[in-house]
Amino acid sequence: MMKCKLFGIFFLLFVHISGVAQDIHRFHFNENNPDVHDPVMARGEDGRYYVFSTGMGIGVMSSADMKTWKKEKPVFDHAPQWAVDSVKGFRGHIWAPDISRHGDKWYLYYSCSTFGKNGSAIGVATNSTLDPQSPHYKWEDQGVVVVSHKRQDNWNAIDPALMPNSESLLLTYGSFWDGIQIVDLANDLKTKTTVPKTIARRIGRKLSLSEMNDSTAFTIEGNDTIEAGENAIEAPFVIHRDGWYYLLVSWDYCCRGRNSTYKTVYGRSRSARGPYLDKEGRDMAHGGGTYLVGPCEEFFGIGHCSAYEFDGQWFFVSHAYDVKENGRAKLFIRKMQFDKDGWIEIEK
Repeated sequence: MMKCKLFGIFFLLFVHISGVAQDIHRFHFNENNPDVHDPVMARGEDGRYYVFSTGMGIGVMSSADMKTWKKEKPVFDHAPQWAVDSVKGFRGHIWAPDISRHGDKWYLYYSCSTFGKNGSAIGVATNSTLDPQSPHYKWEDQGVVVVSHKRQDNWNAIDPALMPNSESLLLTYGSFWDGIQIVDLANDLKTKTTVPKTIARRIGRKLSLSEMNDSTAFTIEGNDTIEAGENAIEAPFVIHRDGWYYLLVSWDYCCRGRNSTYKTVYGRSRSARGPYLDKEGRDMAHGGGTYLVGPCEEFFGIGHCSAYEFDGQWFFVSHAYDVKENGRAKLFIRKMQFDKDGWIEIEK
């Protein structure tokens, strides 16, 4: 009997050690081709490029050339308590940050949620520098910005992005449900001053609260696959160039590895508030969107993008589900141009 018991203990220990070894191998940081989800980027005071992404405490990595990356310490050591108290099931795995500088501070918006539910919240943290080596480096959480409530709101408070150079301070955000939202912020960059307005949908009509609350419209299959109805749209990001505002969004499904169907579409407007129209003149609020990049021979899907101009060159930044790595989400950076009519093109 003792032999059997000892064998069982050694077997469990072996399984545990093997599992740890597999996890270490599985999550090994590849400095030339890093795993990442929902990346946003900024160039810091030290000249390095910093990518912030979905992860425990918000993932951070840096690079001198956007090619070789170094893993940095997460933004938060532990989950903001207000978020744990406010969002049922949230334990610190923070989604889809957004980084931008205003005045003498960096503003890092982030979202707290659980998969497949719209009981979510967006918060914001500030820092005077992005350089972890600076004596002034310290992220200070400023608390909640936007909250959505299950069975009360027809939008989801995740995937925030502050709009650039707009006529007022506008935050765009949202996923699925009734699509992409904008809301005005006060000068503190955290207090809402208007009610949300929908500026983009995957489909050509608004979904009612009763439809969205119907258990057949939003169901979770198995442990991690969600079927969230018709309006599969998320991850807004707005850029400003030559008097045009460009709204980039992701259509269809992320987070499924080989079965991911993510694609990036966009429209443009002379006003940050929209309407955003595609090349054919279709309003994104009614299902419009010009295809930009998506599934191809190399990637199962490409989406949740951001875009930046550095030294006169625009860059498209997103994650892509790599075919060669069985659908793992990898950092995807490509040069971005505009044609003679001002429409976006991505370097192959």
